Amino acid sequence: MAENVPLELGTEKVGKLLKKYALPAIIAMTASSLYNMVDSIYIGQGVGPLAISGLALTFPLMNLSAAFGTLVGVGASTLVSVLLGQKNYDVAKKVLSNVVILNVAIGIVFSSLALIFLNPILYFFGASPDTIPYAREYMVIILLGNPFTHLYFGLNSVMRASGHPQKAMVATILTVILNCILDPIFIFVFDMGIQGAAIATIISQVVSLVWLLRIYCNKNELLHFSKDTFKLDFQIAKRSMSIGMAPFLMNVASCFVVIFINNQLKRYGGDMAIGAYGIVNRIVFLFLMIINGFNQGMQPIAGYNYGARQYKRVKEVLKLTIIWATGIIMVGFIVGMLFPTAAVSVFTSDQQLKQIAKVGFRYTVMAFPVVGFQIVVSNFFQSLGLAKKAIFLSLSRQLLFLLPLLAILPPLLGIEGVWLSMPISDCIAALVAFIMLKRLMNEFNREMAISEGSDTIGIPASQENSVELHKV
Repeated sequence: MAENVPLELGTEKVGKLLKKYALPAIIAMTASSLYNMVDSIYIGQGVGPLAISGLALTFPLMNLSAAFGTLVGVGASTLVSVLLGQKNYDVAKKVLSNVVILNVAIGIVFSSLALIFLNPILYFFGASPDTIPYAREYMVIILLGNPFTHLYFGLNSVMRASGHPQKAMVATILTVILNCILDPIFIFVFDMGIQGAAIATIISQVVSLVWLLRIYCNKNELLHFSKDTFKLDFQIAKRSMSIGMAPFLMNVASCFVVIFINNQLKRYGGDMAIGAYGIVNRIVFLFLMIINGFNQGMQPIAGYNYGARQYKRVKEVLKLTIIWATGIIMVGFIVGMLFPTAAVSVFTSDQQLKQIAKVGFRYTVMAFPVVGFQIVVSNFFQSLGLAKKAIFLSLSRQLLFLLPLLAILPPLLGIEGVWLSMPISDCIAALVAFIMLKRLMNEFNREMAISEGSDTIGIPASQENSVELHKV
């Protein structure tokens, strides 16, 4: 029965559960990352180096769009996990309905405003007369399909959190396969250039969205669409968006940071430096997405057991996720340090672009050994609904550390100062995450010491949102 699917989150061995839930998420996230890399590879090899720079200029706007998507999707998926842990299935269905309504509404409003002011936005992002045609051609198509993109990612996130990681994985892989097939057709056969890559992306997402909608329309599923719940619930919307505020602000911060990076790269290295950052970003993104796959595997386990008040299991899943994520990120560190030329050559044959990207790649991965820890800890606070701490951890790396370094180092060191700012901020952010996690673990341990014969860890009453989560 569908109702029994989430129950294993509170009974099965944590290590086995994390493998079960993380593996499909990792496959999906890796596929999603490859999906973005394929676009960049086809555009770089089939259109040219300036097209790569034009594509890199769209990253801030894509991040901003993703921010609004995660504001709804990530918060809702966390809430669904906790509600299923509480056996509160009716409210979980209302959360699902809110995901549809909010994602469509936000997607339409965002796209409309972005299309109206697209040229000024792109110039603000660091575009030049040579690169803006490529960036504009790509973003017009992406923005027209943005409501479908928001809904696809939101529903897929809830699918994973509701105990169906394999189905969420299938949806993502379907999108990737379709995109890999359609990209060369639209770019080379139909000779549509960078615009063809955007069309392939939207078509792929729409097909996967239709498949997800069919699943949610099945009344035999525990979590499905219901006419009596298909209306906007402002209390649920407020609660889910408060949880999703951490990744939302992280993506917004990332948007402004990338704008700053692009402008500094343009000032000290020109359009090619922006293209190099686009290449480095795609490669690094692959490893970060694998870590996000571990985080997505951790999230329903931590959220469910937090809702069910099985706190020892919450602590165990955090420890395992940190270990596995650190092991994966070390692979990225080795690739960046030993094989940077081979990695960047996949995207372009232009020698100048390859040289700049090679140097940038090495600088970017210098702090990778601690990056996995920092990302997992931030997501852990979010998974428990501890919104304020998650928001602080999400923003500290971007705004408190990286932005000041980007302002100080490039005037002193030139383009290398831009690259060096990233690993330094990563190290500081990891130290802050360690301090905050240690404090939380100390509170857990104090609760264990005063509990009478309890095998579990009590969440301190002082932790924000702990009561609210159980009220929804």
